[in-house]
Amino acid sequence: MLALTKSAGRELATSGVLVNVAAPAVIATPMNENTAPEVLERLTGLIPMRRTGRPEEVAEPVAFLASDRVSFSTGAVYDISGGRATC
Repeated sequence: MLALTKSAGRELATSGVLVNVAAPAVIATPMNENTAPEVLERLTGLIPMRRTGRPEEVAEPVAFLASDRVSFSTGAVYDISGGRATC
């Protein structure tokens, strides 16, 4: 996904099409409501902030990326992982 984003961002850079991606860690959504507590504990243990993300913590950056305020960003990966990418 990362390579595709960077490649498509470069290829489409002069077309007016922006290609960016949000890369979240585990987010507290209904999808994870039935995840075993020990699994969530293991996953959040890999996140430097030691917690799951909140839906609004993903929604805000994604809304920004979809807005008219973003016009000079393409091929970018926006890490929304509580620091996971730093490990």
